[in-house]
Amino acid sequence: MSTILTSRETALPTPPAGVFSPSFAAASIGMLALISILAFEQLAVATVMPGVAAALNDSSLYAAAFGAAVAAGIVGMVAAGHWCDRAGPATPMTAGAALFVLGLVLAGFAPDMRWLVAGRALQGGGGGLMSVALYVVVGRHYPAALHPRIFAAFAGAWVVPAIVGPALAGLIARHLGWRWVFLAAALLTVPAWLLLQRGLAALPAAPAARDARAPARREIVAAVGAAVSAALLYAGGQSLAWRTLGLGALALAGLALFAPRLLPAGTLRGAPGLPAVVALRGLVAANFFAAEVFLPLLLSTERGLSAVQAGLVLTLGALGWSAGSWWQGREGRARDDAACVHRLRTGLGMMGGGTLVVVLALLPALPDATAVAVTVAGWVIAGTGIGLSFPTLSVLALRFAPAEAQGRASSALQLADSLFSAVGLAFAGALLAALQPQAPRAAFAAGLALAASLSLVGMGLASRARRAH
Repeated sequence: MSTILTSRETALPTPPAGVFSPSFAAASIGMLALISILAFEQLAVATVMPGVAAALNDSSLYAAAFGAAVAAGIVGMVAAGHWCDRAGPATPMTAGAALFVLGLVLAGFAPDMRWLVAGRALQGGGGGLMSVALYVVVGRHYPAALHPRIFAAFAGAWVVPAIVGPALAGLIARHLGWRWVFLAAALLTVPAWLLLQRGLAALPAAPAARDARAPARREIVAAVGAAVSAALLYAGGQSLAWRTLGLGALALAGLALFAPRLLPAGTLRGAPGLPAVVALRGLVAANFFAAEVFLPLLLSTERGLSAVQAGLVLTLGALGWSAGSWWQGREGRARDDAACVHRLRTGLGMMGGGTLVVVLALLPALPDATAVAVTVAGWVIAGTGIGLSFPTLSVLALRFAPAEAQGRASSALQLADSLFSAVGLAFAGALLAALQPQAPRAAFAAGLALAASLSLVGMGLASRARRAH
């Protein structure tokens, strides 16, 4: 992809009042509401799904309810990238919202788990469409000077659901029934979408783009292959049984075949420009989410914390994420690539260093209270680091992509999140399965060290997150 600046960036040398100024308020509030709903739905479903499987008397499709959403989301992201580049983000956003609401309603009224899995697939596909379209809205509707702020607000929109989502979902399930977890999210999506549509009434027309229907069809086929591979990888990375090992190997082969067709050329070797940005986004996501898998189990089995107490540690990490995003949005407005590279190195260093600090909590000599304090400190540092890194990478992706290819760039960015995280989580699960029965502390230390090493690789690649010449 060529590396040019958008006309809005060159035409607006000084930033407007802010993302909630009159010209942007409706779009900003609508987008943040949709992101909060997407976040709540993801966290709430994880909370109530054991009760859902019990109520529908079918636990055999429990994993499929999650895998269907992940797989459909990957296909939705790829489709949205091309669709946004051809027609602008408004139509894919509408289609995504409609699929998301339809899936929620279908899940809410599901008579059995098969219907619920179908609803989850529609939710995932709709969420994939919306998540990419939201990024393209940022690129088309907001001047470049406001990109750090709006992406910081995106991160903040995840914080409240992260804090209250699981508890709220539990209360809804207890007092109204689990079906209202899905139905309430559907009801809230409609006004959020309407508000966003109002804010996008003056959105410029999509830039002229070449007809790419044939490449789009080929990429949809590759997306289906990658989606199936990712779902198999989740299933195959949880034990060392020959069957699951075979599934994992097949899934990795599938990702090796299909993923390069969906990401910018040179992503897997970190080529300068957009490919390096996409690769860094995947490494950041894999580091954070692979490490996050270990924390609740580490704190509960090694330090005696309850599930609620362990969850509070994760919440503090989410608050660190929000604080780091706020800081980069406030202080990180410099448009030159060198400033962004510096922020990336800082954020990646904090992620890797914070994750390694958590390893210290495994030292037998530390009392439980001290170990918990060390874990909290390390995870807040890591959360702040991802808060610095994630929005910066989003800003760079829109900066490096030409206006007519922002959809595909946004799609690649979020595909890297999903695909790299799937691989990281699979290896984390395999480490736990291999080492925990005999040496649980060694399993946790190995897993956290593996996650931290991804940030160290990212620090080496950060200098390539510049415009390719």
